[in-house]
Amino acid sequence: MKIRNASIVLILVNVFFFAVQTIIPGFTQAFVLNSSTVWFQPWTILTSMFMHGGMGHLIFNMYALFIFGNLIESKIGTKRFLFIYFISGIIAALAHILFSGSSALGASGAIMGILGVTIILLPNLRVLFFFVFPMSMRTAGIIFALIDIMGLITPLGSGIAHWAHLGGLAAGLLFGFYLSKKKKSFQKTFYSGPKVELQTKKKKNKDPKDIALDDSEINEYIKYGRL
Repeated sequence: MKIRNASIVLILVNVFFFAVQTIIPGFTQAFVLNSSTVWFQPWTILTSMFMHGGMGHLIFNMYALFIFGNLIESKIGTKRFLFIYFISGIIAALAHILFSGSSALGASGAIMGILGVTIILLPNLRVLFFFVFPMSMRTAGIIFALIDIMGLITPLGSGIAHWAHLGGLAAGLLFGFYLSKKKKSFQKTFYSGPKVELQTKKKKNKDPKDIALDDSEINEYIKYGRL
């Protein structure tokens, strides 16, 4: 069965897990990420990605996943989207385990990975930071990173997993750089104007001006994940 919109599926799974957390006593404690027990319960690296500490935590994360998840999934394809989502979440969990001694839960690390990809692929995208201040995605990403860095320097017991956020963001940025490099390579190979001569069995003698890909064709090519 092919998933057409993985972002919505992930949101539904997160909501389901939160409902189970609310209904079943002890469920959260059994599947939360804990630095002292994770080596004996490695599955908590994944299960903790689908649990949240409260309704506000869930709503904020799912709103971000709905906005940026749908956008990036449409740009890079479902397989790549799911790959970076889970890799970012796992790296975020490992960063928290290595540098923090507390428990953690939430999809924030995975979502920060998606934000990292957005920053690289769509740096000039206009967003409302905290729903109020308009700025580019690049600027918002820098501010997010600075907030987490300041949280590490001056910990105030906020309960925010700053290491997890930074780990997920770093994973997303790296994957974004990789996709950006692949996109430039594609454009260099297939979109060089009249000098490019792309021959096929059916169009062997066709004027290269007629077969050079235009911007819309390149966007469609990238949109469906065939980088």
